[in-house]
Amino acid sequence: MPAKPRFTRAQLQTAALALVDAQGLAALSMRTLAAAIGTGPMTLYNYVRDRDELDALLVEAVLAEAHWPVARGDWQQDVRAITNAMWQAVRAHPQVIPLILTRRSLQEATLAPAEALLEALAASGRSGAALLAAFRTVTGFVMGLAQAQLPGPAASSGEAGADPVVARMRALPADRFPRLVEIAHAATRIGPAYELRSGLDIILAGLAASAPRVRRGKLDRA
Repeated sequence: MPAKPRFTRAQLQTAALALVDAQGLAALSMRTLAAAIGTGPMTLYNYVRDRDELDALLVEAVLAEAHWPVARGDWQQDVRAITNAMWQAVRAHPQVIPLILTRRSLQEATLAPAEALLEALAASGRSGAALLAAFRTVTGFVMGLAQAQLPGPAASSGEAGADPVVARMRALPADRFPRLVEIAHAATRIGPAYELRSGLDIILAGLAASAPRVRRGKLDRA
């Protein structure tokens, strides 16, 4: 009878996420994670084969924190609820964002948000290639926004005006870069959540305007 594993997958994820949240991705290795859970590095190879699987473990841990309400029957509201849950989970662990953008996993924790979002978008009448395009547009915006909000203090404090990049943009010569200066000033008056909401307003308006609809039992283009 095989020996019972000393650690659960959830224990490894919790320890790895705590390490990365505190010290950054560069601090994570088989050695440092093993030290954090009180074992030797070779023990971890009983749970993950290599660094790629270790990275996937982190991605799963973050996306598992995304929780959204039961579908309400309004596809736009459902899209908002799911994307907001994904955005909140990702922003809680900004050091993991690069991995979320580059690592793929077939664990349920990473598949569940994607499937829920696809269901919501499918309710707009889309399928196949149109559904894929809508899905990539929405997820690309959410993850791209989270990454764009990552570099400065605003990403964690929620105060856009505290971002040194914004401060430097505000100081640009207004005669040469009037629009950059304009949005830099706007950034001091809004928060990250406003950017998510207003960006989704734009995307959902476009999706709604181009959504297929059923007429007389046939699917037509709107």
